Amino acid sequence: MMSDARTPHLYIYDFGVGPESRAQLLGQAPSILWFTGLSGAGKSAIADRLEAALHACGRLTYILDGDSVRRGLCKDLGFDKEDRRENVRRVAEVAKLMADAGIVVLVCLISPFHSDRELARLIAGKHVFAEVYVHAPLAVAEARDTKGLYRLARRGAIQNFTGIDSPYERPTSPDIFIDTCTMSIDEGANMVLDWVSRH
Repeated sequence: MMSDARTPHLYIYDFGVGPESRAQLLGQAPSILWFTGLSGAGKSAIADRLEAALHACGRLTYILDGDSVRRGLCKDLGFDKEDRRENVRRVAEVAKLMADAGIVVLVCLISPFHSDRELARLIAGKHVFAEVYVHAPLAVAEARDTKGLYRLARRGAIQNFTGIDSPYERPTSPDIFIDTCTMSIDEGANMVLDWVSRH
């Protein structure tokens, strides 16, 4: 299969073992669970609890966490709108490759822009994809300030910080909505686990 116009001389080899065979070997349905929300909303905590529950069910998983990928895969990127989009694109491409391998992928990325999250869904292709909106109002997330980042952003030490001087576009119709003001981490993880079991 030929690639796009920017890479006219590249061809995608049709390997004999495909995503369906890998999923069958693992005995599980791969999926991409895309956790979005403000810093401090609880994305990583819920994903961590969810991964433990999935492992207890015998599922092979991997978490792609925003801070981790920015230390390696995306360490050359900043936080302006263009770099944020590229950050999402790279992570989505990696998530797709991992789903192709049969893995349940949990992505924890602020991913503040609707168009970027839609790009991630598009890249996922035929794989099951869930946008998981982990909600906490800015005042609550800032009060938690688990990493001390809001304090730095308020002092001007961090630029383009989501919620302070860079916008967060709330999902209008997420597949899963978790309000961490009214739900515990366990309740949020169980909600996603239930969704996964039905899809």
